[in-house]
Amino acid sequence: MHIIVLSRRHGAARSLSLDLRWLTLGLALLVALAVGGGAAVGAWLAPAGSALPDTIEITQALDAQRDEVGAVRVDAQRQLDAFAAHVAELQARLTRLDALGERLTELAELDASEFDFSLNVGQGGPEELLDGAAYAPPPFMTTLDDLALRMDSREQQLEVLEQLLADRRIDEAVMLSGHPVLQGYVSSPFGRRIDPLTGRVSVHKGVDFAAKAGSDVVAVGAGVVTFAGRRNGYGNTVEISHADGYLTLYAHNRSNRVQVGDLVQRGQTIGTVGSTGRSTGNHVHFEVSRNGQVVNPHSYIARAGDE
Repeated sequence: MHIIVLSRRHGAARSLSLDLRWLTLGLALLVALAVGGGAAVGAWLAPAGSALPDTIEITQALDAQRDEVGAVRVDAQRQLDAFAAHVAELQARLTRLDALGERLTELAELDASEFDFSLNVGQGGPEELLDGAAYAPPPFMTTLDDLALRMDSREQQLEVLEQLLADRRIDEAVMLSGHPVLQGYVSSPFGRRIDPLTGRVSVHKGVDFAAKAGSDVVAVGAGVVTFAGRRNGYGNTVEISHADGYLTLYAHNRSNRVQVGDLVQRGQTIGTVGSTGRSTGNHVHFEVSRNGQVVNPHSYIARAGDE
């Protein structure tokens, strides 16, 4: 191959003669050097034994992590909501327990300053740690469940106590005690006596209370009126049936204020003091019987001083 080279300054021409085989060999060497240099650059950029990460795989991994974080956040919020609802329920039950405690204090007539349910329970003591015993707090939900169980037990105990106190009040209400008049005195006791009308020895089945005419005659226990009317020798009479087979009788009344079937409470007015029937003056003839047998009213009258 002949190549002619022209010079601009002098206008001279030069002729070069190149062998085609040497030209082909040079081009081949240039291509080999270019390929080898690119491979060396790639090996220099990437560490040995590692591959470049795929962008799509990285994006997918990030999306999966975001989804996992979102699910954890939703689950945590659900647990917090359940925790808040559980705490609110426990607070409501504690409020009810406080109200029940105050009610029991009233029923038992206890000192309010001694059982003040608005204050924390006093407790404490020196700190004494056990060697080698590491404390591991339980999960908060387990702690709340244990507290709920303790509250259930405490509620049952308080309810039983309230029922016992209520039963005690009912027993006290139906218990016979006190005088059948608000003001008066015993004018004739129970048992053997001289009859005021005949002057002969007789048996007095009750106790007479002299009182002002027209003053109140009151029941000495809660019960049901089983008789209200006139009875031979007794005049205007009221009979009241009580628990455990007891019956009380109030005679010689000026008037009766109750009717058969009425429910009466202890201390309730059932008539007025008079002198009807076989009587020498204004008084109340008071009798007590149990299961049809007349008993001495003295022990029931004396209970008034023990209350």
